[in-house]
Amino acid sequence: MACPDATPLRSLPQVQRLLESTEAASLVAAYGRTQVLSAVRRHLKEMRAILRETPSAHLDASPGAILAQLAEKLEREAAPRLRRVINATGIVLHTNLGRAPLAPEAVAAAAEAAANYMNLEYDLETGQRGSRYQGVLGLLCELTGAEAALVVNNNAAAVLLALAALAVPGEAVVSRGELVEIGGSFRVPEVIAQSGARLIEVGTTNKTRIGDYERAIGPDTRILLKVHPSNYRIQGFTAAPERSELALLARECGLVAMEDLGSGSLIDLRPLGLPAEPTVRESLAAGIDLVTCSGDKLLGGPQAGLILGRAALIARLKAHPLLRALRLDKMTLGALEATLKLYRSPELAAGRIPVLAMLSAPLEALERRAESLRAELAGLPGVTAEVREATGFAGGGALPEAAIPTRLVALHTPFLEAEELTRRLRLHRPAVVGRIKDGQLLLDLRTVSDAEVHEVAAACRAVLA
Repeated sequence: MACPDATPLRSLPQVQRLLESTEAASLVAAYGRTQVLSAVRRHLKEMRAILRETPSAHLDASPGAILAQLAEKLEREAAPRLRRVINATGIVLHTNLGRAPLAPEAVAAAAEAAANYMNLEYDLETGQRGSRYQGVLGLLCELTGAEAALVVNNNAAAVLLALAALAVPGEAVVSRGELVEIGGSFRVPEVIAQSGARLIEVGTTNKTRIGDYERAIGPDTRILLKVHPSNYRIQGFTAAPERSELALLARECGLVAMEDLGSGSLIDLRPLGLPAEPTVRESLAAGIDLVTCSGDKLLGGPQAGLILGRAALIARLKAHPLLRALRLDKMTLGALEATLKLYRSPELAAGRIPVLAMLSAPLEALERRAESLRAELAGLPGVTAEVREATGFAGGGALPEAAIPTRLVALHTPFLEAEELTRRLRLHRPAVVGRIKDGQLLLDLRTVSDAEVHEVAAACRAVLA
């Protein structure tokens, strides 16, 4: 009803009257009295502000109308901030979308750990305190040939811990061509500085030789650090020492040879039709003492930092007080263990781990998905849906040179600009995220599963209706 012009504020119902209504009772049952009371007070405060500013404003101040608006607000506030997104960008390891989706086995293990008490730090055989890492460390050694292993919450943390434990107080020697930015303005020099070690740069951007490392070694040198350029490449007139050369120099000088492998490949990717990427096993076999990498990139597991290498060095990392601040929780450990177990059979891993399955999906399968999506959208009035050839990328700082052939559906309608169509799909449930090029929305099928094709089509129909 319209507020009377003389006394507009009197038309607003009392808080207690609203809370005693039938509609409020259902809200209290769903969200709790405290939250509903707070929402009522905020809403009435907003209405008072409007009426003081504009006494003639027409507001529906009936309890039913107010509580209906509150129900919508409370539902929006209760919705989780993190929600499902269908990734139609073609970028497999999309950092903004959470990087690697987990294998079904990893999802089940994380859910099991989340819902129950677990023997996280309890040895069921002896009844004594145990190690939270026991389920994954043996697997990591088995899969990589490492003497020992350790896991922390991401690869930057792995590098930070290793430097803090092994290079402080002292120096870490790094090639200028390997002082990378990991992402989000997080850079290797800053990680080294945060650890307390001192950075010694050697060589040039495009060429660093073993002699450059040798001349930089002094009484305070502790680590020769190699950083794999997992998210960029320097091509042309370049030079860099082999891992074996760096490892030999470190051994002769009583130093630690360490490599940050970043993208974290555990298997040879070439049988999957992908470019060669150095594996952890290859780095350790070349004589590198300590290797770190990510768990949620090419490995295809949860966010984690893996540290592998000589047992004596790993023992020093385990004894460092920083480890407690970087440790993994039970859900992540469960998911990581389940993912690693799949790698016992590389063929099984290639099919079960979503990242590997998407990267190696044959064009014939992508063509079928694209044609299926195009067919479902063909009947929309004024909408043009066209299957096109294109190239995609792994993303997430992995395989930077690999332009991977893909298939996509390009959408165009004169009724909506591509930006507005994209926005509407982002706000749909589930959200659908594609990319825009030349005024058209592109939906890349490499990162859309067979089951999701129908959901993408339904979302497009809904936002274009």
